[in-house]
Amino acid sequence: MASSLTLKETFFISHGSPTLSIDESLPARHFLKGFRERFLNHQKPNSILVISAHWETSEPTVNSIRGRHDTIHDFYGFPKPMYQLKYPAPGAPELAKRVKDVLMASGFATVYEDKKRGLDHGAWVPLMLMYPEADIPVCQLSVQPNRDGTYHYNLGRALASLKDEGVLIIGSGSATHNLRALSSSKNVASWALEFDNWLKDALLSGRHQDVNNYDVKAPHAKVAHPMPEHIYPLHVALGAAGEGVNGELIHHSWDLGALSYASYKFSSLKKSS
Repeated sequence: MASSLTLKETFFISHGSPTLSIDESLPARHFLKGFRERFLNHQKPNSILVISAHWETSEPTVNSIRGRHDTIHDFYGFPKPMYQLKYPAPGAPELAKRVKDVLMASGFATVYEDKKRGLDHGAWVPLMLMYPEADIPVCQLSVQPNRDGTYHYNLGRALASLKDEGVLIIGSGSATHNLRALSSSKNVASWALEFDNWLKDALLSGRHQDVNNYDVKAPHAKVAHPMPEHIYPLHVALGAAGEGVNGELIHHSWDLGALSYASYKFSSLKKSS
């Protein structure tokens, strides 16, 4: 998978509600539509690795798909047009094998391959806006909700060298994710603001250990994330950026009174080893 394209950045995208796929009023939708021009200068990655909050397994698992991906509509009670959307991106079996190999070489003893699973909405909703042509091979990597932030950061560290092979690494989750606390209020809940601001300050000031231990360091951590699967993709993206990482907030908006669309770019000036 050698390539002249080397990427220095990884990204964490808050994918918010599945309605991002159709709702033109959401600012995050327009942010994602302008993503490749703004952040990649129209450079086309060789392949894309998405760590999605919507694929939970007990051990790291990659989907190794030959041919086109199925589109998984893993949400309920939304407008009918959303269930008709397709994102038939090519699979990336070679990337899946590379991910498995580098993880196992880094001490992750068990890494599974899934040869049937398509793209869940944590992957295809942002990708259909970022790369609507669906012509870049995509591989998904699962999260392990039974593990902690440091584990997922180390998972990312093991993947850092893939950037040198032209792989765009995206963590897709949510900066805040408490579905029971969503409302029609125009005012953002105070706990959500406090957690979101803490996360931004920690990432922009390089307090990565605090981010890895957000569950004990951050205010209202258990309210912001009753379950951890939507923040773990951030830890993977942060780890995959490599050494000397600079965090940058690249989009911020709110919806439904408590759902943060905060998205980050992680850059490293040091070449992956």
